Amino acid sequence: MSQRAALFLADGTRFDGFGLEHRGLALGEAVFFTGMTGYEEALTDPSYAGQILTFTYPMIGNYGISGRVAQHPRACVAGAVIKHIARRPSHHDAILALPAWLDAQRVPTLIEADTRSITITLREHGTIWAALAVGDEALAGAEVALAEFARGATTKALVPSVAMKGFREDGHAGGGPHVVLIDCGVKKNIIRDLSALGARVTVLPYDATAHDILEHRPDAVVISPGPGDPMDLPQTIETLRSLVGRRPLFGVCLGHQLLALACGAKTFKLAYGHRGGNQPVKDLVHDTVIVTAHNHGYAVDAHSLPPDLEPTMVNLNDETNEGFRHRTLPVEGVQFHPEASPGPFDARHLFAQWLESLHVSR
Repeated sequence: MSQRAALFLADGTRFDGFGLEHRGLALGEAVFFTGMTGYEEALTDPSYAGQILTFTYPMIGNYGISGRVAQHPRACVAGAVIKHIARRPSHHDAILALPAWLDAQRVPTLIEADTRSITITLREHGTIWAALAVGDEALAGAEVALAEFARGATTKALVPSVAMKGFREDGHAGGGPHVVLIDCGVKKNIIRDLSALGARVTVLPYDATAHDILEHRPDAVVISPGPGDPMDLPQTIETLRSLVGRRPLFGVCLGHQLLALACGAKTFKLAYGHRGGNQPVKDLVHDTVIVTAHNHGYAVDAHSLPPDLEPTMVNLNDETNEGFRHRTLPVEGVQFHPEASPGPFDARHLFAQWLESLHVSR
Protein backbone atom coordinates (compact mmCIF):
# COMPACT_ATOMS: atom_id res chain seq x y z
CA MET A 1 0.00 0.00 0.00
CA SER A 2 1.31 3.45 -0.92
CA GLN A 3 2.18 5.79 1.91
CA ARG A 4 2.64 9.51 2.12
CA ALA A 5 6.04 10.90 1.21
CA ALA A 6 7.59 14.25 0.37
CA LEU A 7 10.77 16.02 -0.69
CA PHE A 8 11.72 19.05 1.39
CA LEU A 9 14.25 21.58 0.09
CA ALA A 10 16.27 23.82 2.39
CA ASP A 11 14.64 26.93 0.89
CA GLY A 12 11.27 25.81 2.28
CA THR A 13 9.90 24.25 -0.92
CA ARG A 14 7.99 20.99 -0.53
CA PHE A 15 6.98 18.41 -3.13
CA ASP A 16 4.46 15.72 -2.14
CA GLY A 17 3.86 12.28 -3.49
CA PHE A 18 3.90 8.68 -2.32
CA GLY A 19 6.60 6.33 -1.11
CA LEU A 20 7.53 2.72 -1.71
CA GLU A 21 7.43 0.16 1.09
CA HIS A 22 10.66 1.23 2.78
CA ARG A 23 10.02 3.99 5.30
CA GLY A 24 12.74 6.38 6.30
CA LEU A 25 14.40 9.75 5.97
CA ALA A 26 17.18 10.61 3.49
CA LEU A 27 19.27 13.74 3.94
CA GLY A 28 21.60 15.05 1.26
CA GLU A 29 22.03 17.24 -1.80
CA ALA A 30 19.09 17.29 -4.21
CA VAL A 31 20.25 16.86 -7.82
CA PHE A 32 18.73 15.67 -11.09
CA PHE A 33 19.75 13.12 -13.74
CA THR A 34 18.78 13.63 -17.38
CA GLY A 35 19.31 10.15 -18.81
CA MET A 36 16.38 8.34 -20.39
CA THR A 37 17.98 5.01 -19.46
CA GLY A 38 20.80 3.91 -17.19
CA TYR A 39 18.97 4.18 -13.87
CA GLU A 40 20.64 1.06 -12.45
CA GLU A 41 24.08 2.48 -13.19
CA ALA A 42 23.13 5.89 -11.78
CA LEU A 43 21.65 4.53 -8.55
CA THR A 44 24.81 2.49 -7.94
CA ASP A 45 27.25 5.22 -9.01
CA PRO A 46 29.49 6.11 -6.03
CA SER A 47 29.64 9.71 -7.26
CA TYR A 48 25.98 10.04 -6.20
CA ALA A 49 26.76 9.12 -2.59
CA GLY A 50 25.02 11.54 -0.25
CA GLN A 51 22.67 12.81 -2.95
CA ILE A 52 18.92 12.63 -3.51
CA LEU A 53 18.56 11.86 -7.19
CA THR A 54 15.58 13.11 -9.22
CA PHE A 55 15.07 11.40 -12.58
CA THR A 56 13.87 13.85 -15.23
CA TYR A 57 12.58 11.14 -17.57
CA PRO A 58 8.97 10.41 -16.54
CA MET A 59 8.99 6.58 -16.61
CA ILE A 60 11.78 4.73 -14.82
CA GLY A 61 12.13 0.99 -14.31
CA ASN A 62 10.81 -0.44 -17.59
CA TYR A 63 13.62 -2.97 -17.95
CA GLY A 64 14.01 -3.76 -14.26
CA ILE A 65 17.27 -4.51 -12.45
CA SER A 66 19.76 -6.95 -13.98
CA GLY A 67 22.64 -6.72 -11.51
CA ARG A 68 25.08 -6.91 -14.45
CA VAL A 69 25.43 -3.17 -15.01
CA ALA A 70 25.64 -2.11 -11.36
CA GLN A 71 28.64 0.13 -10.72
CA HIS A 72 28.97 -0.68 -6.99
CA PRO A 73 27.90 -3.62 -4.81
CA ARG A 74 25.04 -1.56 -3.38
CA ALA A 75 22.92 1.50 -4.07
CA CYS A 76 24.96 4.65 -3.39
CA VAL A 77 22.30 7.37 -3.60
CA ALA A 78 20.79 8.74 -0.39
CA GLY A 79 17.31 8.80 -1.93
CA ALA A 80 15.46 8.71 -5.26
CA VAL A 81 12.63 10.73 -6.81
CA ILE A 82 10.68 9.23 -9.74
CA LYS A 83 7.52 10.39 -11.54
CA HIS A 84 6.21 6.99 -12.65
CA ILE A 85 7.91 3.75 -11.62
CA ALA A 86 7.46 0.48 -13.54
CA ARG A 87 6.38 -2.27 -11.17
CA ARG A 88 6.39 -5.01 -13.84
CA PRO A 89 9.55 -4.82 -15.90
CA SER A 90 9.80 -6.33 -19.35
CA HIS A 91 13.32 -7.45 -20.21
CA HIS A 92 14.99 -10.86 -20.42
CA ASP A 93 17.88 -9.72 -18.19
CA ALA A 94 15.67 -8.45 -15.37
CA ILE A 95 16.05 -10.33 -12.10
CA LEU A 96 14.07 -7.86 -9.97
CA ALA A 97 11.64 -4.99 -10.40
CA LEU A 98 13.04 -1.56 -9.58
CA PRO A 99 10.62 -0.88 -6.67
CA ALA A 100 11.52 -4.19 -4.99
CA TRP A 101 15.23 -3.48 -5.46
CA LEU A 102 14.98 0.04 -4.00
CA ASP A 103 13.12 -1.33 -0.98
CA ALA A 104 15.68 -4.11 -0.54
CA GLN A 105 18.47 -1.51 -0.74
CA ARG A 106 16.63 0.63 1.84
CA VAL A 107 16.60 3.68 -0.41
CA PRO A 108 13.83 6.14 0.56
CA THR A 109 11.99 6.76 -2.70
CA LEU A 110 9.39 9.37 -3.65
CA ILE A 111 7.09 8.53 -6.57
CA GLU A 112 4.26 10.36 -8.32
CA ALA A 113 5.81 13.70 -7.43
CA ASP A 114 6.04 16.59 -9.90
CA THR A 115 9.57 15.85 -11.11
CA ARG A 116 9.30 18.53 -13.80
CA SER A 117 8.77 21.22 -11.14
CA ILE A 118 11.52 19.73 -8.97
CA THR A 119 13.95 19.81 -11.91
CA ILE A 120 13.05 23.41 -12.80
CA THR A 121 13.50 24.43 -9.16
CA LEU A 122 16.91 22.77 -8.96
CA ARG A 123 17.90 24.17 -12.33
CA GLU A 124 17.11 27.71 -11.16
CA HIS A 125 18.44 27.37 -7.62
CA GLY A 126 21.31 24.95 -8.17
CA THR A 127 21.95 21.93 -5.97
CA ILE A 128 20.49 22.37 -2.50
CA TRP A 129 20.33 20.44 0.77
CA ALA A 130 17.17 18.39 1.01
CA ALA A 131 15.26 15.77 2.98
CA LEU A 132 13.23 12.95 1.47
CA ALA A 133 10.73 11.49 3.95
CA VAL A 134 8.67 8.33 3.47
CA GLY A 135 6.02 7.49 6.07
CA ASP A 136 4.27 9.57 8.71
CA GLU A 137 7.06 9.35 11.29
CA ALA A 138 9.71 10.52 8.83
CA LEU A 139 7.44 13.30 7.55
CA ALA A 140 6.84 14.61 11.07
CA GLY A 141 10.53 15.09 11.75
CA ALA A 142 11.81 15.96 8.26
CA GLU A 143 11.94 19.75 8.45
CA VAL A 144 13.69 19.84 11.82
CA ALA A 145 16.16 17.17 10.68
CA LEU A 146 16.86 19.08 7.46
CA ALA A 147 17.51 22.35 9.32
CA GLU A 148 19.98 20.63 11.65
CA PHE A 149 21.63 18.77 8.77
CA ALA A 150 22.02 21.89 6.62
CA ARG A 151 23.73 23.79 9.43
CA GLY A 152 26.59 21.33 9.70
CA ALA A 153 26.53 19.41 6.43
CA THR A 154 29.84 18.51 4.78
CA THR A 155 30.98 16.04 2.14
CA LYS A 156 33.99 14.75 4.10
CA ALA A 157 32.54 11.31 4.82
CA LEU A 158 31.38 10.55 1.27
CA VAL A 159 34.53 9.06 -0.29
CA PRO A 160 35.23 6.82 2.76
CA SER A 161 31.61 5.60 2.57
CA VAL A 162 32.01 4.14 -0.94
CA ALA A 163 35.73 3.46 -1.42
CA MET A 164 37.11 -0.03 -0.88
CA LYS A 165 39.38 -1.05 1.96
CA GLY A 166 42.66 -2.85 1.30
CA PHE A 167 43.52 -3.79 -2.30
CA ARG A 168 42.52 -6.25 -5.00
CA GLU A 169 43.74 -7.40 -8.39
CA ASP A 170 41.65 -7.31 -11.56
CA GLY A 171 42.26 -7.85 -15.24
CA HIS A 172 44.84 -9.74 -17.23
CA ALA A 173 48.12 -11.03 -15.88
CA GLY A 174 49.70 -11.11 -19.33
CA GLY A 175 51.85 -8.62 -21.20
CA GLY A 176 49.63 -5.55 -20.78
CA PRO A 177 50.59 -2.59 -18.61
CA HIS A 178 50.12 -2.83 -14.86
CA VAL A 179 47.85 0.00 -13.71
CA VAL A 180 47.23 0.97 -10.09
CA LEU A 181 43.75 2.45 -9.79
CA ILE A 182 43.24 4.74 -6.79
CA ASP A 183 39.68 4.15 -5.59
CA CYS A 184 37.89 7.32 -4.53
CA GLY A 185 34.57 5.71 -5.41
CA VAL A 186 35.42 3.83 -8.58
CA LYS A 187 32.77 2.58 -10.99
CA LYS A 188 33.08 -1.06 -12.02
CA ASN A 189 33.02 -0.10 -15.67
CA ILE A 190 36.35 1.70 -15.39
CA ILE A 191 37.93 -1.55 -14.20
CA ARG A 192 36.11 -3.49 -16.93
CA ASP A 193 37.28 -1.11 -19.66
CA LEU A 194 40.91 -1.08 -18.54
CA SER A 195 40.90 -4.88 -18.21
CA ALA A 196 39.26 -5.35 -21.61
CA LEU A 197 42.06 -3.29 -23.12
CA GLY A 198 44.62 -5.72 -21.68
CA ALA A 199 45.70 -3.90 -18.51
CA ARG A 200 46.35 -5.66 -15.23
CA VAL A 201 44.59 -3.52 -12.64
CA THR A 202 45.44 -3.26 -8.96
CA VAL A 203 42.86 -1.27 -7.00
CA LEU A 204 44.10 0.62 -3.93
CA PRO A 205 42.05 2.83 -1.57
CA TYR A 206 42.05 6.63 -1.75
CA ASP A 207 44.25 6.92 1.34
CA ALA A 208 47.07 4.77 -0.06
CA THR A 209 50.44 6.49 0.23
CA ALA A 210 52.93 6.96 -2.59
CA HIS A 211 55.03 4.22 -0.97
CA ASP A 212 52.00 1.86 -0.96
CA ILE A 213 51.40 2.55 -4.64
CA LEU A 214 55.00 2.23 -5.79
CA GLU A 215 55.41 -1.04 -3.87
CA HIS A 216 53.09 -2.61 -6.47
CA ARG A 217 55.49 -1.53 -9.24
CA PRO A 218 52.81 -0.08 -11.54
CA ASP A 219 53.49 1.15 -15.06
CA ALA A 220 50.95 3.92 -14.49
CA VAL A 221 48.29 5.21 -12.09
CA VAL A 222 44.61 6.07 -12.67
CA ILE A 223 42.71 8.22 -10.15
CA SER A 224 39.03 7.33 -10.09
CA PRO A 225 35.85 9.38 -9.93
CA GLY A 226 34.03 9.75 -6.63
CA PRO A 227 31.69 11.95 -4.63
CA GLY A 228 32.11 15.29 -2.92
CA ASP A 229 34.64 18.10 -2.75
CA PRO A 230 38.21 17.24 -3.87
CA MET A 231 39.53 19.46 -1.06
CA ASP A 232 38.21 16.84 1.37
CA LEU A 233 41.12 14.57 0.35
CA PRO A 234 44.36 16.43 1.23
CA GLN A 235 46.22 13.17 1.78
CA THR A 236 45.33 11.94 -1.71
CA ILE A 237 46.38 15.28 -3.20
CA GLU A 238 49.75 15.05 -1.45
CA THR A 239 50.22 11.47 -2.63
CA LEU A 240 49.58 12.50 -6.23
CA ARG A 241 51.94 15.47 -5.88
CA SER A 242 54.71 13.09 -4.87
CA LEU A 243 53.94 10.77 -7.83
CA VAL A 244 54.09 13.47 -10.52
CA GLY A 245 57.10 12.72 -12.70
CA ARG A 246 57.58 9.27 -11.18
CA ARG A 247 54.72 7.46 -12.94
CA PRO A 248 52.27 8.34 -15.74
CA LEU A 249 49.05 9.65 -14.16
CA PHE A 250 45.49 9.79 -15.54
CA GLY A 251 42.63 11.37 -13.55
CA VAL A 252 38.91 10.88 -14.19
CA CYS A 253 36.25 13.28 -12.83
CA LEU A 254 37.10 13.66 -9.11
CA GLY A 255 40.48 12.17 -10.04
CA HIS A 256 40.91 14.94 -12.62
CA GLN A 257 40.25 17.55 -9.92
CA LEU A 258 42.60 15.90 -7.42
CA LEU A 259 45.36 15.69 -10.00
CA ALA A 260 44.89 19.35 -10.95
CA LEU A 261 45.15 20.36 -7.29
CA ALA A 262 48.31 18.27 -6.93
CA CYS A 263 49.81 20.18 -9.86
CA GLY A 264 48.99 23.59 -8.38
CA ALA A 265 45.58 24.43 -9.88
CA LYS A 266 42.41 25.32 -7.95
CA THR A 267 38.87 23.93 -7.93
CA PHE A 268 35.47 25.46 -7.23
CA LYS A 269 31.87 24.38 -6.64
CA LEU A 270 29.62 24.69 -9.67
CA ALA A 271 26.37 26.61 -9.29
CA TYR A 272 24.81 23.92 -11.48
CA GLY A 273 26.50 20.54 -11.38
CA HIS A 274 26.94 18.48 -14.54
CA ARG A 275 24.97 15.24 -14.41
CA GLY A 276 23.69 13.01 -17.19
CA GLY A 277 24.83 11.77 -20.57
CA ASN A 278 24.45 14.78 -22.85
CA GLN A 279 27.28 17.22 -22.09
CA PRO A 280 29.01 18.54 -25.25
CA VAL A 281 32.78 18.82 -24.86
CA LYS A 282 35.25 20.30 -27.34
CA ASP A 283 38.56 18.50 -27.74
CA LEU A 284 40.97 21.41 -28.15
CA VAL A 285 43.81 19.17 -29.31
CA HIS A 286 41.95 17.53 -32.21
CA ASP A 287 39.35 20.29 -32.83
CA THR A 288 36.43 17.88 -32.47
CA VAL A 289 33.28 17.75 -30.32
CA ILE A 290 32.20 14.72 -28.30
CA VAL A 291 29.06 14.13 -26.25
CA THR A 292 29.99 12.90 -22.78
CA ALA A 293 28.69 11.50 -19.50
CA HIS A 294 29.11 13.69 -16.42
CA ASN A 295 28.45 13.42 -12.71
CA HIS A 296 30.14 16.13 -10.65
CA GLY A 297 29.42 19.26 -8.63
CA TYR A 298 32.96 20.69 -8.63
CA ALA A 299 35.27 21.77 -11.43
CA VAL A 300 38.86 22.79 -12.12
CA ASP A 301 39.35 26.55 -12.42
CA ALA A 302 40.79 26.92 -15.92
CA HIS A 303 42.30 30.30 -15.04
CA SER A 304 44.29 28.70 -12.22
CA LEU A 305 46.12 26.14 -14.36
CA PRO A 306 49.86 26.65 -13.80
CA PRO A 307 52.12 27.27 -16.83
CA ASP A 308 53.18 23.62 -17.06
CA LEU A 309 49.56 22.48 -17.56
CA GLU A 310 47.60 23.14 -20.74
CA PRO A 311 43.82 22.78 -21.20
CA THR A 312 42.79 20.03 -23.60
CA MET A 313 38.99 20.00 -23.27
CA VAL A 314 36.27 22.60 -22.62
CA ASN A 315 32.55 22.27 -21.87
CA LEU A 316 30.52 23.95 -24.62
CA ASN A 317 27.59 24.69 -22.31
CA ASP A 318 29.38 26.73 -19.65
CA GLU A 319 33.02 26.85 -20.85
CA THR A 320 34.34 25.06 -17.76
CA ASN A 321 37.51 23.02 -17.99
CA GLU A 322 37.02 19.41 -19.08
CA GLY A 323 40.60 18.27 -19.40
CA PHE A 324 44.28 19.14 -19.11
CA ARG A 325 47.70 17.67 -19.69
CA HIS A 326 51.19 18.41 -18.48
CA ARG A 327 53.39 19.99 -21.13
CA THR A 328 56.41 17.76 -20.49
CA LEU A 329 55.32 14.91 -18.18
CA PRO A 330 52.86 12.01 -18.77
CA VAL A 331 50.11 13.57 -16.61
CA GLU A 332 46.57 14.20 -17.82
CA GLY A 333 42.98 14.28 -16.67
CA VAL A 334 39.41 14.52 -17.99
CA GLN A 335 36.39 15.79 -16.11
CA PHE A 336 33.89 13.49 -17.82
CA HIS A 337 33.54 9.68 -17.80
CA PRO A 338 35.25 7.83 -20.68
CA GLU A 339 33.64 4.61 -19.40
CA ALA A 340 30.14 6.18 -19.58
CA SER A 341 27.74 3.73 -17.85
CA PRO A 342 25.34 5.27 -18.41
CA GLY A 343 26.06 7.60 -21.26
CA PRO A 344 27.39 7.93 -24.81
CA PHE A 345 30.51 6.10 -26.01
CA ASP A 346 32.15 9.07 -27.76
CA ALA A 347 34.99 9.23 -25.21
CA ARG A 348 35.77 5.52 -24.78
CA HIS A 349 38.81 5.81 -27.03
CA LEU A 350 40.62 7.86 -24.38
CA PHE A 351 41.54 4.87 -22.22
CA ALA A 352 42.79 3.00 -25.29
CA GLN A 353 44.90 5.96 -26.44
CA TRP A 354 46.35 6.42 -22.97
CA LEU A 355 47.24 2.74 -22.59
CA GLU A 356 48.79 2.75 -26.05
CA SER A 357 50.97 5.69 -25.05
CA LEU A 358 52.18 3.64 -22.07
CA HIS A 359 53.05 0.77 -24.42
CA VAL A 360 55.03 3.12 -26.66
CA SER A 361 56.94 4.58 -23.73
CA ARG A 362 57.75 1.28 -22.01
